[in-house]
Amino acid sequence: MKTPVLHLLKDQERRLLAGHCWVYSNEVDVQSTPLKDFEPGATATIVSHSGRWLGFGHVNPRSLICARLISREPSRPPGSALWIERIKAALALRERLYPDPFYRLVHGEGDGLPGLVVDRYADLLVMQISTAGMERERAGIVTALEQVVRPRAILMRNDIAVRDLEGLEQSVEPLLGNVPETLDLSERGVRYLVSPQTGQKTGWFFDQAENRDRLRRFGPAKRVLDVCCYTGAWGLQAAALGAEQVTCVDNSQTALDRLLENAERNQVANRIHPLRGEAFTTLRSLREAGESFDLVILDPPAFIKRRKDLREGTLAYQRLNRLGLEVLAPGGLLATSSCSFHLSAEALLGCVQAAARRTGRGLQLLASGQQGPDHPIHPAIPETAYLKHFVLRALPFPF
Repeated sequence: MKTPVLHLLKDQERRLLAGHCWVYSNEVDVQSTPLKDFEPGATATIVSHSGRWLGFGHVNPRSLICARLISREPSRPPGSALWIERIKAALALRERLYPDPFYRLVHGEGDGLPGLVVDRYADLLVMQISTAGMERERAGIVTALEQVVRPRAILMRNDIAVRDLEGLEQSVEPLLGNVPETLDLSERGVRYLVSPQTGQKTGWFFDQAENRDRLRRFGPAKRVLDVCCYTGAWGLQAAALGAEQVTCVDNSQTALDRLLENAERNQVANRIHPLRGEAFTTLRSLREAGESFDLVILDPPAFIKRRKDLREGTLAYQRLNRLGLEVLAPGGLLATSSCSFHLSAEALLGCVQAAARRTGRGLQLLASGQQGPDHPIHPAIPETAYLKHFVLRALPFPF
């Protein structure tokens, strides 16, 4: 395959040789290969300063991550054969893990397809493309998905802010078949109505499924508080386990309306209490009202989207967990999460411990989790390990 060549500066290939696939613009030898000469999304051969062949990659001179390695084998350049091979490998893993076809089918770098996410809802596939390289390969990716998975419908959900960094427009468009406004999804026996065209992410948060299931081990909690509940993924599971009252907090009335609809579908509406409001403000109000819960679930959006937000975002996680602990009954459980990949698991646990010290509580770490195996982590790419989850028991005394 004849491609332009992208030369790296001296010693800048070490991360790639260790298994990472990103190249930053300050790692490129722009004297030998000016980035401005590359078209956004073009396929290039990436070589070291000494001329060592490293692989094929997609290049975008407009982005800080100016190249992503796609293939490390000279005989497997980007193209139809490679897409089919990678998608088949991804499908084989999910079919091994899940009895029902509801999962993330392709998870970007974790499946060797940087810039591509595909969620599967039975016969519907929902795609998201976040790089100029995968945007140029879109037709071939769709053809490969049709050949390997044979879906009835494919929806493109390119309404994600990260596309702006690649110079790409945002859009939502059906690519194949009739895409439904809503569809049914079942998780551990709880039924949910999902909106693939308008819901957050692609309509559902598959990544937390394993962590939601872990709640079963701790048995039912009488009074539950689900903060940032969205449409009830956590709260309805708690109700199904036997909770007498589940207070669900979200700032979106649309999300709360769907929550109540889902509660009716599962015949637990009399135990679900929606509360519209911003998370921090609502938690303060509950604390001032003297409310107390046996289980507090904190699953907020990412507070740290960029590295420069680390300090402010870390304080936000500490503050949120402090407020959560202040309404948690002695001996109660705190289920807390972060989807900010810039915040390590150790740092999140440190936030929770700092919050406990502020509230005079002692904590026992009972379980920890991450994204489910349909969101595989690349061991050389720490950015793929974005989700952290802890279940802790809070005691009324510090230790």
